[in-house]
Amino acid sequence: MIKTVGYAATSATSPLSLFNFERREVGPTDVLVDILYCGVCHSDLHTNRNEWGGSTVYPAVTGHEMIGRVKAIGNQVTKFKVGDMAGVGCMYDSCRTCASCRAGEEQYCDVGGTIFSYNSPDKHTGGVTYGGYSTLTVCDEAFTLKVSPKLDPAAASPLLCAGITTYSPLSHWGVGKGQKVGIVGLGGLGHMGLKFAHAFGAETVLFTTSPGKAADAKRLGADTVVISKDASDMAKHTGSFDFILNTVSASHNLDAYLQLLKRDGTMCMVGVPEHPHPSPFVGNLIFRRRALAGSLIGGIKETQEMLDFCAEHNIVSDIEVIPMQDINKAYERMLKSDVKYRFVIDMASLKSEAVKAA
Repeated sequence: MIKTVGYAATSATSPLSLFNFERREVGPTDVLVDILYCGVCHSDLHTNRNEWGGSTVYPAVTGHEMIGRVKAIGNQVTKFKVGDMAGVGCMYDSCRTCASCRAGEEQYCDVGGTIFSYNSPDKHTGGVTYGGYSTLTVCDEAFTLKVSPKLDPAAASPLLCAGITTYSPLSHWGVGKGQKVGIVGLGGLGHMGLKFAHAFGAETVLFTTSPGKAADAKRLGADTVVISKDASDMAKHTGSFDFILNTVSASHNLDAYLQLLKRDGTMCMVGVPEHPHPSPFVGNLIFRRRALAGSLIGGIKETQEMLDFCAEHNIVSDIEVIPMQDINKAYERMLKSDVKYRFVIDMASLKSEAVKAA
């Protein structure tokens, strides 16, 4: 086993703190990654604070936006060599044999076999998986991603969740030139949605409750900014959108946005709130044949496609780099939307603490 140091939550109310654990030995198809950076996702906070229905197993080591250097490879690995830059995102493995897995949609594994990067059953250890708030990770090469040297590794790490979570639905619903696309919310997900929708050539509109975000939204790719609390501003856009990507992870009224869709328009949800959204009025769907849909990250093939697209178009996340020791403060700031737009942990800080503690 490989000794590893991380930060873990030991209960729903405890702050994250230093935690020593072990990774499995590198198998024939495994890649050992020395983690350099790990993004901080709101899902990490939900999991650590057990906000999704009592499912968290403690101690919990979260983090699913990992980028680092390949430190060792198994003897059957062909995609990587030692020294390569590699990424590990939201999944470590899946059943690989069901229809969804064969279609490259491992996140929707039909038999419930998706092994997520943290808090999933770990078939290798018999416990649960531990994520990227740690010094090292071991992942099968089939679920390890190649990261172009063109990309800044710190700013690229959130692409492994925030990036693919927004890229996948925009791609799936064919967003492109000649379409009007809305992005609801300007946070870790929303700012990536703006960048991708703009890069795809769509007329891009940001919906926000904060007038002060207008200038930043336009810098990130918005053609228009709509203040969603302003009923008259919203009404100007009734029935005009082909697609709306709703990134907000707090419970809110969906009808205000459904009314803005054209006939056959779709609103896709990618944020999971702590409490359910109020049920929308079904008439807003029926009378214009509109659709309310959802999307979960993306498969491994599509995630690699997204990373390659970002390298080609110079797209990364807007980030604030923090030491591991500031993660608890970062959570409180994240709850106040006090970050533009994604925290990223510099793992050199954790490695230094681990040395001092040894």
